[in-house]
Amino acid sequence: MTQRLLNRYPSIADLRRQAHKRIPHFAWEYLDSGTGADACMRRNREALEAVQMVPRFMRGAIEPDVETRLFGVDYAVPFGVSPVGLTGLMWPRAERILARAAGKQRFPYALSTAATESPEVIGPLANGMGWFQLYPPRSPEIRRDLLQRARDSGFTTMLVTVDVPIASRRERQVRAGVVVPPKITPLMLYRCAIRPAWSLGTLIAGGRPRFRGLEKYLDGSDMRDMLDFIGKELGGSLDWEYLQAVRDEWDGPLVLKGVLSTEEAERAVSMGYEGIMVSNHGGRQFDGAPAAISVLPTIAAAVGDRAKILFDSGVRGGLDIVRALALGADFVLLGRAFMYGVSALGGRGGDHVAQILLADLQNNMIQLGCKTIPELRECEIVT
Repeated sequence: MTQRLLNRYPSIADLRRQAHKRIPHFAWEYLDSGTGADACMRRNREALEAVQMVPRFMRGAIEPDVETRLFGVDYAVPFGVSPVGLTGLMWPRAERILARAAGKQRFPYALSTAATESPEVIGPLANGMGWFQLYPPRSPEIRRDLLQRARDSGFTTMLVTVDVPIASRRERQVRAGVVVPPKITPLMLYRCAIRPAWSLGTLIAGGRPRFRGLEKYLDGSDMRDMLDFIGKELGGSLDWEYLQAVRDEWDGPLVLKGVLSTEEAERAVSMGYEGIMVSNHGGRQFDGAPAAISVLPTIAAAVGDRAKILFDSGVRGGLDIVRALALGADFVLLGRAFMYGVSALGGRGGDHVAQILLADLQNNMIQLGCKTIPELRECEIVT
């Protein structure tokens, strides 16, 4: 079955096309869209594709070693799953699928505060591979409770997301009728009816998507009350004092996610943050942001000797992972790529995406003549 899947879907682009055929239009637009005119999303891809590397030959037989130690944990690969919110909208129980794949294949899975499963459910499924992404609550009590729940559920690393000062407009989603709670219209029912696998899975397995990790802080699970809570409680108040409070309250590895500024990276590291995640939120927040890969080398040069450098935004295959590692990243996370896989293949999607990425990563390392990840930093980059 694995080889048949690889033959049918050998790339993330193949999974993206299949996902588009398999999930309703509103779910597809939520997954695939950026914000504004999607210019930042395009810049991410164009900038990654522009990174050219000079292969080195006559190096004998090469069997790439891609195992990576990060924050005291040994991972089988230098990549993992970036946090994605409202995951169950795109495929029922997607978080469970990805957490199990991560636990089995030993790569990290980052659960979003805005996921549709709770940390108590997902942490044990990840089998020590769980990371937690914090959308910073305004309330110190809720913040401390979320951190404690993540710790008690087995999550090892905390990603503090800083690049969402306000929800972006995401015009494609507006045009597609993406609203929470869903508005039942004849058009919506038609779009669900022509995607029976998604509809049956949602009805039988997943149920109506809910922000289960946050329901503890509300009376009941009414989605309108939840959206009001999220709008008032999450984001919009982040400052350096807040980041220091998180540092004081979380006793594990701490990563600042969404950094594009060297100055901000420097300050976070000086506060004791062990990781900097270079990211523009996959082009979903500010359409005028630079491509994340374009600022990666500068940030890595500034703080890479004192903190681990993580990267996401626009990554669609093993070659992109190689590019990011060569330009200074220690680890790479992917959001949409894994969600394309789950949306396309359901329960097999997480494993299959990981296999595609691993095979592509190893192949491109051999093409370049690199046996280890550190050797990628020595490659000649053509600009």
